[in-house]
Amino acid sequence: MTKIKLTEKIGYALGDGAANIAWRGVATFLFIFYTDVFGLSPITVGVLFLVARFSDGISDILMGIVGDRTQTKYGKFRPWILWTAIPLAVILSLLFTNPDFNDTGKIIYAYITYILFTLIYTANNIPYGALMAVMTGNDKERATLGSYRMVGAFAGGMLVQGALLYLVANFGNINPDIKIQETTNKTFKVEVSSNKNYENVNIKTENGIAKFSRRDIQDEPSKGKSFEMVANKTYTFFISGEDNLQVSDISIINQDKGYSYAMYVMSVFLALLLLVTFFITKERVHPPKNQKRNLKQDFKDLFANKPWVILLIVGLLFNIYNAIKQGIVVIYFTHYLSDQLLTASYLVGLMVASIFGAMSTAPLSKILGKKKLFIYALLLSGAVNSLLFFCSPENTSAIFSIGILSEFFAAIFPTLFFVMLGDVADYSEYKNNRRATGLIYSAGSFATKFGGGIAGAIIGLILGFFNYNGQDAVSIKGAIPGIIMLMSWVPAIVTVIAAILMSWYPLSQIKISEISKELDTRRLNEKKQTRFISD
Repeated sequence: MTKIKLTEKIGYALGDGAANIAWRGVATFLFIFYTDVFGLSPITVGVLFLVARFSDGISDILMGIVGDRTQTKYGKFRPWILWTAIPLAVILSLLFTNPDFNDTGKIIYAYITYILFTLIYTANNIPYGALMAVMTGNDKERATLGSYRMVGAFAGGMLVQGALLYLVANFGNINPDIKIQETTNKTFKVEVSSNKNYENVNIKTENGIAKFSRRDIQDEPSKGKSFEMVANKTYTFFISGEDNLQVSDISIINQDKGYSYAMYVMSVFLALLLLVTFFITKERVHPPKNQKRNLKQDFKDLFANKPWVILLIVGLLFNIYNAIKQGIVVIYFTHYLSDQLLTASYLVGLMVASIFGAMSTAPLSKILGKKKLFIYALLLSGAVNSLLFFCSPENTSAIFSIGILSEFFAAIFPTLFFVMLGDVADYSEYKNNRRATGLIYSAGSFATKFGGGIAGAIIGLILGFFNYNGQDAVSIKGAIPGIIMLMSWVPAIVTVIAAILMSWYPLSQIKISEISKELDTRRLNEKKQTRFISD
């Protein structure tokens, strides 16, 4: 049994921390950036997300093949982490950059940068995922490594989801002309203007308590308002709910500059973490010495591998579930709860729950087995999440409690999924005496990205059906029912389908242990034969 040092486990975990700065940053914030800042329609964004993911099916498989055939002094998979660290950071920054193009130019820019992001992410994440399977051949040690990986992933998610909106507020703060006048007790008239154009700004009080309303359009009072700011035009708001308001209490954030600069900072962290992962990890498991490369046979083995096919579909479904929740959450808090910054606290709460969920996966899987735990986690997470349908904007405590409990169970999905892909790679070697780790792990990246694409399309179509326009207050109000659906019962349906499919997964814990022992014996005999020949 290969024991992995704690420092190497942490080093490996940092790699998924970096990946989740990119992936969760995109999954959580890119949709609202495209609709509310970039100015694209939700249907255009949904189609973009779906179309871009069709290329991923090919690129994921190609990357798996390339990874299996890479030969360097650093191994097969580690070099790709090094080679893609800086390109991934650069393309992430470009995704959240708003160029001064016309509408057509912006759509073209969005397609080019988003597709490039998915391709570079593939070149980084498939080798990273496959690396876990070659760091150790022991399934129990791999389960522990998988838990460390998910803790790192959720820590990276916590960093980007918890800090980004505060960075947006810091970098995006503008200095407009503000005039404030008390009209009645606890009611103030505020006039704001600027000598610059801003496509999307958000106005709120520093305390986030007071409610804003406009008389020039019909809208409901809320704790903040998003609107387009035209140079030298005065915008009038009526504010209630806070005493003794001063000009310094009013905050107006330029979403464009805020998102761009905030993501530039995150990109630097991403590159540094990936470099640490490269230098600390080590590859130990290698294909059988007598294995000859045969691409046709690799594919034949892959699609005849029933556990892999089931995991691929289940992985696709649970990523649709997670991506719908991540893609709608900022819109939900911004326009339903009218408190965008509260999203950060909510997401941090979810990430803390995710870390506990990931840490609980290994001991729970020893008690229940991986398959049974996966099914329970799917059903419980979806059932709890659907309760958000019944929450009003004032039920903040209930929203937080439901979201955190649901996320605890949801964190078990990816933790088990990537560990089980390692089991599937062992099963393929056990059955066929051939190993194609990178190709098998391409299922993980494919499921993650294509699931996100389908989720983006679902969000875009439902919001489009409700005529959502992130730069128009009236259309936002009309889309609230769709936003609530997407936050609650729509993703929950997906977990039921995934749980049913998972019940057909054929690898029991007894079978996995049998496979591990057999492969250990084969590798030991191979080493003995190699020594005998060399002697």
